[in-house]
Amino acid sequence: MKLVSKIMTAAVVSAGLFFMGGCSKAEQEKQLTVWCWDPQFNIYAMNTAAEIYQREHPDVKVNVVETPWADLQQKLITSLSANDTKSLPDIILCQDTAMQKNISNYPNAFYPLDGKVDISQFAQFKVGYGEFKGKHYSVPFDNGATATFIRTDILEKAGLKLSDFNDITWRQFLELGKIVKAKAGVPLLSYVGTEPDCIFIMLQSAGKWVFDEDGNPSMVGNEALKEAVSVYSEMIKEGVCITVSDWNAYIASIQNSSVAATINGCWIAGSITNQPAQKGKWAVVNTPRLDNIPGATNYSNQGGSSWMVMKSSKNAEIACDFLNKTFAGSTELYETILPTSGAIATWLPASKTSVYDQPNDFFAGQKIYKDIVDYAGKIPQVKYGVYNYEARDAIGVVVSDILTGKKTIDQGIEEAEKQVKFLMGL
Repeated sequence: MKLVSKIMTAAVVSAGLFFMGGCSKAEQEKQLTVWCWDPQFNIYAMNTAAEIYQREHPDVKVNVVETPWADLQQKLITSLSANDTKSLPDIILCQDTAMQKNISNYPNAFYPLDGKVDISQFAQFKVGYGEFKGKHYSVPFDNGATATFIRTDILEKAGLKLSDFNDITWRQFLELGKIVKAKAGVPLLSYVGTEPDCIFIMLQSAGKWVFDEDGNPSMVGNEALKEAVSVYSEMIKEGVCITVSDWNAYIASIQNSSVAATINGCWIAGSITNQPAQKGKWAVVNTPRLDNIPGATNYSNQGGSSWMVMKSSKNAEIACDFLNKTFAGSTELYETILPTSGAIATWLPASKTSVYDQPNDFFAGQKIYKDIVDYAGKIPQVKYGVYNYEARDAIGVVVSDILTGKKTIDQGIEEAEKQVKFLMGL
């Protein structure tokens, strides 16, 4: 009996181990690993999406690995360059400005989403960042739509109204800035001196960029770029815009009332609302447009990122379905993450939900989230190009030379294009 008992016990243990092993393998087969950064923003959003998806797909587990952007990009390029994709996740979050470079350098590394994910209801400017040779590789996420965030109490001191700043040109903005500077004693804007963010906000609002459709540098003879550099330089010379040393100084200038406004991606709202004493003193209008540039609009973009599925993933189909039913299909997701993280959607149906329609007390009851999503749907699409970062750096350098009088605007732009062509081997 003892022998039989031992045999039966062994059989049960063996069967149990076999069963457990089978379950472990099944779980592994339906696990999605995601690389992204920022626990309060991107990671929170991804974990919320996982909870929603798991209600109907309890067998799919989503493992989010916190990975700072610089580390993520380095790990990605290192693995793809070595043709060793075993360590890569199923889904990554990619900054929009790096997407074209990654896709064009490694066209077989990312899973095409056409027919798998419905991206038709996203703001089209975001969809374009992940398009390459007619295929789409990204699911847009956070909204980088720009807006003019402005202090209404400072405008009152200058004898101006909020409506004076809506649907205007940059030259009009410059003139209004002179009034604010003279009567209220503060400049309108601040930017980091080495970063040409303002210039590129101006460019995209006009549907223009520093590369042509084929990815070649298009700076010399680019009237929109020349106008952008010109008006930016004039704002600084007139004291309407000040430059600061770094990002921390930029945030401080907004929070300590050193400036009356900021024009940046809508994510800057998180830094603005971090000052409870200023509650009710801020408002939002759209972005100025470039003067005398055909097709120029009052809508632009700064920053943002999108989700991508790796082609090496063993669960690429599941990853696509997950993204399709959450970031590309769930109003609940965006309603949940907005109040906590301020993650404003580029998925346009989200703007019709009750959360986006709520008045914001910090902005004196304005429905800023609804307004910003509306802005996002009107942003012109541009192609950043493979050498986007290099072009921004080159423009940043020559703008400093232009401001100090070392170069004219034409000379500076010519020098920037020459530098980018050299880096591209042209």
